[in-house]
Amino acid sequence: MMRAPDFRYHAARSVRDAARALRDGGPEAMIIAGGTDLVPNMKRRQMAPTLLVGIRHLKQLARIRNGAGLTLGSAVRLADVAAHPKVRQQHAALARAAGLVATPQIRNLGTLGGNLCLDTRCTYYNQTLEWRQAISYCMKAPPGNGGHACASPTGDAICWVATSSPRCWAVSSTDTAPALIALGARVTLVSADGEREIALEDLYADDGMAYLTKRPDEILTAVHLPQREPGWRSTYVKVRRRGSFDFPVLGVAAAVCFTGGGVVADARVVLGAVASRPVPVPEAASLAGRPLTDDAIAAVAAAAGDHATPLDNTDLAYAWRKRMVAVKVAEALRETRGPIRSA
Repeated sequence: MMRAPDFRYHAARSVRDAARALRDGGPEAMIIAGGTDLVPNMKRRQMAPTLLVGIRHLKQLARIRNGAGLTLGSAVRLADVAAHPKVRQQHAALARAAGLVATPQIRNLGTLGGNLCLDTRCTYYNQTLEWRQAISYCMKAPPGNGGHACASPTGDAICWVATSSPRCWAVSSTDTAPALIALGARVTLVSADGEREIALEDLYADDGMAYLTKRPDEILTAVHLPQREPGWRSTYVKVRRRGSFDFPVLGVAAAVCFTGGGVVADARVVLGAVASRPVPVPEAASLAGRPLTDDAIAAVAAAAGDHATPLDNTDLAYAWRKRMVAVKVAEALRETRGPIRSA
């Protein structure tokens, strides 16, 4: 049985208390809420924090509030996000994405903030310690405490996916991030020095190791969704080997706003699991000002494939995954359009 390394646990009494504990704990401190990804990573020695700061029982982080839009606390369980009436009615892509994460048991424990900050994944990284020892590790998962300074057989840090690359190509596998980016979400980050709000898209960097732009002493505390005007429709489509459990090998979020005449006023498409960060498809904006015809959908779907760079570092063949991008983008856009009624 794999066991987690020794650590201290601090049950935060407030968000500020958690922020101070995270700051005082330094680089060896981490936030834990549901722990559905962090704890397995600790058991595999991919991460070995000496201090875990618990925020799961902070009530202010476990609420969904109305206002000028919808605010979801970062500790809201994924199951509650998927089932919430306002989320389902106004932000269907988020409800669908949250409801497709892993299994019911994990959704009843895992949190929205945890899924947004989900560690990037890779065939050479998400393995046991002994497996990684056998290949001399990789630059993302060295021996010891989970830092990022391992040595390959030649003495250099190496990415086993692209051995001549100076960077890590581990894949962003969060389901909720593409959906929330397509919906125009923003997030609040809190540290001991104060708080700031940024667009969710700006939380991510295209680097498998440094995949989050938030500072190590910051806590993601809330997700803010704008007031949704009539005419918006959204969805999320997920591709995985086992439909009941697996991480995505492709995720597509689409949000389209229609005028009364069926003309597109605005459109957004975001890809997941094809790079180290969620990938917006800028060509979706070209749909504005015209009906969402099959030809218009096909053009955006074809362009989306150019933004996907899947590599041989996760499940299923990467060439097939890239071909599926156009197929699933078209599927998502058709779903937002709904059935075409004959005259």
